[in-house]
Amino acid sequence: MREVVHARGHENVSAEHGSTFEITTDDWLTPAGDCILAVEADRAPAAFADAFVDACRNRDATIRATLTATTDEGDTHTATIVGRGHPGLSFENERSHVGRTSDYVDDRTILVDADAAAADLDRDLVDALAAGADLRVELAVEPADG
Repeated sequence: MREVVHARGHENVSAEHGSTFEITTDDWLTPAGDCILAVEADRAPAAFADAFVDACRNRDATIRATLTATTDEGDTHTATIVGRGHPGLSFENERSHVGRTSDYVDDRTILVDADAAAADLDRDLVDALAAGADLRVELAVEPADG
């Protein structure tokens, strides 16, 4: 099962946060938003299918976030962040998707125990997002039972 979100980079993308990464539906970003990778997301977690959400609510589920930035010149940069599900995931937020290296959960959380955060991303990907590249985020869940 998968969900796809499209967003775009912003000049204030710094990707310096060491424990989270975020995609937001907001159309702006201040320099303080050091976990935010992209703005103007076309979907929020609240729009995800019930079956996807249910599959993500298992601690043993694997959730992969594949981030693909495409520049105006057609160059692409890709990163995959792997985390897991959690029974507390609600996917109710109307604004932001947040992946976390911890097991903290709130209504914005889309995966926990991530193997990377914003600060761990390849700097070519970050630079492309800071230059306004389009971002495709594919979230894929592998249920615990395979």
